Amino acid sequence: MLQLEAQSLEMRIPQATKTAVMVIGGAEDKVHGREILHTFFSRSGAVDAHIAIIPSASREPGIIGARYTSIFGEMGAQKIETLDIREREQCEDPAIRACLENCTGVFLTGGDQLRLCGVLADTSVMEIIRQRVQKGQLTLAGTSAGAAVMGHHMIAGGGSGESPNRSLVDMATGLGILPKVIVDQHFQNRNRMARLISAIAAHPDRLGIGIDEDTCAMVEGDGWLQVMGKGTVTIVDPGDACYTNQSDIGANDPISLHNLRLHILSHGDRYHLHQRNVLAPVHQLPS
Repeated sequence: MLQLEAQSLEMRIPQATKTAVMVIGGAEDKVHGREILHTFFSRSGAVDAHIAIIPSASREPGIIGARYTSIFGEMGAQKIETLDIREREQCEDPAIRACLENCTGVFLTGGDQLRLCGVLADTSVMEIIRQRVQKGQLTLAGTSAGAAVMGHHMIAGGGSGESPNRSLVDMATGLGILPKVIVDQHFQNRNRMARLISAIAAHPDRLGIGIDEDTCAMVEGDGWLQVMGKGTVTIVDPGDACYTNQSDIGANDPISLHNLRLHILSHGDRYHLHQRNVLAPVHQLPS
């Protein structure tokens, strides 16, 4: 009996793949344990890693690129390149394309997600990254603005702290690495629950993912999302929603959205993006 239970548990536990998509809520630890950044380094090949840093979202790409270069260099990465892409025309640069065709990890820094998409969206560079991620050839990480761009629909800006309403969130088109999700970052730290719910009310066929600072939602190739870091990942699932007044109200009127499912996940918790279920933890709430 115990053997059958052990086999059943083994079947339920998601098996880690080498590569992953790491969606980071911003302000990840860069000084002490560096758990999230070290995981990216390890998933990119550890001492054999060839890491490409894309600081295009930043107003100071040289400074931010140098900072991450120093961090991954201290960890022992074999090769690190900063791709300082500021204009779309640079995406046709043979040297940049060659780097992305051969590197083992790509890191998208924080800054302005609209700036990042303006440079990379619908370019051959982005197509190289997307295809290599889909084939499991590349670990991709994005922090803050680099996290916001992961979905097809992207939160470009907005307010916080109010009741959900249409004017609370500005939407744009992201890079579509994880097309079925809408990501918000610095989540609990900046009180963005209402903003994410407002976005989901407008796009109820998507899954909302809110990621706190120094926290990562690491998505494996098999669809499992694992949480790591100091904060939480909030999942807003409208799959069973039965009513919303979103299309019938003014921009500043409060939104009704009935029968949402909400999950708050912390370090070690797992969630399947396609099946939309949580892997039951060892310690459960008493019945």
